[in-house]
Amino acid sequence: MKRTIPLSAIALSIAASFAANGAAYAGDGKLTLEMLYHPEQRVNFNAAPLTRLSWDNQNRLIESKVNKGVAELFVVNPSTWEKTALPADGNVLSILKAAKIDEKEVNKLADQLSARIKPETKSYIFTHKNDIWLLDLNASKARALTNTPDVKEDEALLSPDAKTVAYLKGNDMYATDVATAKETRLTTGGSETVFNGRLDWVYQEEVYGRGDFRAFRWAPDSKKLAFLSFDETKVPVYTLSGDHAQPVKTDRTRYPKAGDFNPIAKLGVVDLKGKISWTQDPYPGKETLIVQVDWTPDGKLMAAWQDRVQTWLDLRIYDAKLNSKVVVKETSPAWTERLPLPHFLKDGSFIWQSDRTGHRHLYHYDKNFQLVKALTQGDWDVRAVHGVDEAKSRVLFAANERNPIGNDAYSVNLDGSNFKRLTEEKGSHMVRWNKTFTHFVDSWSSMAQTPKQSLFTDAGVLVKLVDDAGVPAKIKDLQLATVKHQQIKSRNGFMMESLLFLPPNFDASKKYPVYQHLYAGPMAPQVRDQWSANLYYHFLAQQGYVVWVMDNQSASNKGVSSAWPIHKKLGQLELQDQLDGLEWLRQQGFADMDRIALNGWSYGGYFTSYAMTHSKAWKVGFVGAPVTDWRLYDSIYTERYMGLPQENTEGYDKGSALKAAKDLSGKIMIMHGTMDDNVHPQNTVMLIDALAKANKDYSLQLYPGQGHGVADPWQNWSMQKAKWKFLQDNL
Repeated sequence: MKRTIPLSAIALSIAASFAANGAAYAGDGKLTLEMLYHPEQRVNFNAAPLTRLSWDNQNRLIESKVNKGVAELFVVNPSTWEKTALPADGNVLSILKAAKIDEKEVNKLADQLSARIKPETKSYIFTHKNDIWLLDLNASKARALTNTPDVKEDEALLSPDAKTVAYLKGNDMYATDVATAKETRLTTGGSETVFNGRLDWVYQEEVYGRGDFRAFRWAPDSKKLAFLSFDETKVPVYTLSGDHAQPVKTDRTRYPKAGDFNPIAKLGVVDLKGKISWTQDPYPGKETLIVQVDWTPDGKLMAAWQDRVQTWLDLRIYDAKLNSKVVVKETSPAWTERLPLPHFLKDGSFIWQSDRTGHRHLYHYDKNFQLVKALTQGDWDVRAVHGVDEAKSRVLFAANERNPIGNDAYSVNLDGSNFKRLTEEKGSHMVRWNKTFTHFVDSWSSMAQTPKQSLFTDAGVLVKLVDDAGVPAKIKDLQLATVKHQQIKSRNGFMMESLLFLPPNFDASKKYPVYQHLYAGPMAPQVRDQWSANLYYHFLAQQGYVVWVMDNQSASNKGVSSAWPIHKKLGQLELQDQLDGLEWLRQQGFADMDRIALNGWSYGGYFTSYAMTHSKAWKVGFVGAPVTDWRLYDSIYTERYMGLPQENTEGYDKGSALKAAKDLSGKIMIMHGTMDDNVHPQNTVMLIDALAKANKDYSLQLYPGQGHGVADPWQNWSMQKAKWKFLQDNL
């Protein structure tokens, strides 16, 4: 359950909307469910795409386009905006056709590869029919580097010198020399329970990033790789039966639930001949996680380790003999977040990001790993380090110092002086600096502003407005809700961010039913100052509903300290916050407090099931892919926030919807994909069993073959129709 990109937030993003007062309406200006979700009748309300701009290694500004499988690259003169076409070496489509790639796949492959083309890179790796291929733009050729179509090869990674490609076959690592296509097996012993160079399910989901299973990193000299090996022998197997097909498509995954055996991780280094050197376990007898692995610029191995329940984090750097020492140690009153690896300077010192104050800030350490100075401070958070401009002795980074629900670009000197915001317009900014930090390209939007893109000097002075397409005509023609952003004070004084979508022709003297959406999970806000073309809330507003979105304080992402109070008691404080929000809503006078629906997916599904069984504030609950008892969810995520079940029985019991099923209040619709390998359908099955035994009614919607989200367009359409009917019938 990744907090950075929760599926429910993607499915129902409320981060950007606006009031379209005085808009010219086409027809009646009304939205329909078909316009939003029908696979064949859906209307595209997206803003015009931004120009694709990037910086190359020569510090040139590059505009790139993909035109029918041909990569078109232009050098842009920042002063005049004149464009000069680069040599036409990007005709990927013709190269793939010449290599006799299947006609059915060549166009898709060409578009994917063309989008990756950069002026300074001439070699690209891709996978086709289970084999690893090389796209060589210098030779205008594509050729297969492996020839084992019956054996899947994946997670391919080209070495820094572009002479070798490393990849996985099954659960072992291999390398192939690009010039000769000679293959070398690097590891042995990979099996159903031993993963060499491949992340297991829980590590990719909760540590390194959903969908990324690569567990190896090239050294800067291209002569060796660091890799993780996992022994899953004791990890329990969870089976998804796949009854949506015949024969049954069974999916068996080793999945550690809270308190179960975790995979045992080892860290090793392997050279191109297959010689492996293992690092020593620095914490013998203790259960640990290896949460970061990479190399320093001068070729030293580094890794970040945490204890099983993630109360501390150690950054270790290894010498040539793979002996290590802790160079930075982090602890907290609750849990410690996985932190980015250090950003090294030429003198060996580095910039480190830490949550030690309860907010993420920048710290400068010298080459001897001694703290020099905290570079930033305050009740706000650094979001990312863009780079270090050593010529001007400053760090460039993103932060929410000005706007708690947005993002800006900043600079600060290496001595902590001259803290400066570089972006002017309020919203969410994404900047890309050139190599010498003299200019940056900024893409940004806000709740009221469609995406814009401009070129700026390093001081934040506008050079050129590149993109500002404005509100799409299709949206201008709609009667949209009036959107209001406000902060709500919780009972302990925390300012919680919220949004209201008020119906067109809103009358404050009337009472309106309320549709509330949330996620509620730790540090995963739904209120964001950015643009979105998602119009579902406007559809509901047109139908006479007030839409309400509020982030409880632990979900706000206003510093990890705002989430620490929920440690070992998920559900309890979040519910207090949401009830405080409803009390504010009641005081406004226009909400019918007897007709409130609550909607959530994933953690939001958990919270909806929890709220409907632990309060009587909501009449209707849409419970999507819920965790119904934290004993049923994965170890790494759950134990971070709840500790071990055997050591926190009370917290697990009080946070359980299963144990409170007899107290269900209101009508609920439960939704779940039958092949959800993240939040298992077991959660829903056990909930409906408990509800039935408590003589409680429920509605159940299952989505055959679907995972943690309902990706199939027709099944999604079925879900949206069912939700809309359930809302109308019960609210």
